[in-house]
Amino acid sequence: MNKTVNEVARVANVSVRTLHYYDEIGLLRPSALTDSGYRLYDEQALERLQQILFFRELDFPLCDIKRILENPSFNRREALEKHRSLLMLKRKRLDALIGLVDDSLKGEKTMSFKEFDTTEIENAQKQYAEEVKERWGSTDAYTESTKRTGNYNKEDWARITAEGDAIFKAFSQHLGEDSASPAVQKLVGDWQNHITKYYYSCTKEILAGLGEMYTADERFTKNMDKYGAGTAKLMSEAIRVYCAE
Repeated sequence: MNKTVNEVARVANVSVRTLHYYDEIGLLRPSALTDSGYRLYDEQALERLQQILFFRELDFPLCDIKRILENPSFNRREALEKHRSLLMLKRKRLDALIGLVDDSLKGEKTMSFKEFDTTEIENAQKQYAEEVKERWGSTDAYTESTKRTGNYNKEDWARITAEGDAIFKAFSQHLGEDSASPAVQKLVGDWQNHITKYYYSCTKEILAGLGEMYTADERFTKNMDKYGAGTAKLMSEAIRVYCAE
């Protein structure tokens, strides 16, 4: 169920002004607008906001977060696993500090200061930041995509999104058919051309990697299957055939 900007601000503990700013810079677009122009956010938008806040917790600049999330190869599950590892380190430190306080309350006079040390967390954060930028922020495709998309306005994004939606819908109309059929293979070519036209030069190597993610990453699967259950699987299988030629 869609939430208003005020509801999202309240749930996420961010200001309405922040959400407006995220919209202005293209970091978090509302899912829809009411007839009166009010912003509405669906579950997918809230998932993106959560990911933004995870990266903000690690002190990533907003411009870097935008580039990372817009990278087609971004893997949400992998990112969440990294976030969890860092949060576990923080919890470990907090548990140690709580234990130190408990000892003091019991009258123990253990003068320990290692519990205050944040070196392990800082090193882990630094390593993760480097991994993220290397994995999702330093490829030629990523650089090209950032350069192109940075010049798009709201009208451009609406047109590009509509064209992409049309391709997804076309795939869904062939559910149950052979992924190697001429009609389905033509759609793969259309999708490759769409990415190349609006984002970056989508080689068969890159396309093959994307096809694998469409079923390996539930974020992609869920989004594509909105057009019809099995759409992501059909696209993945069709891309595999297309790239093997």
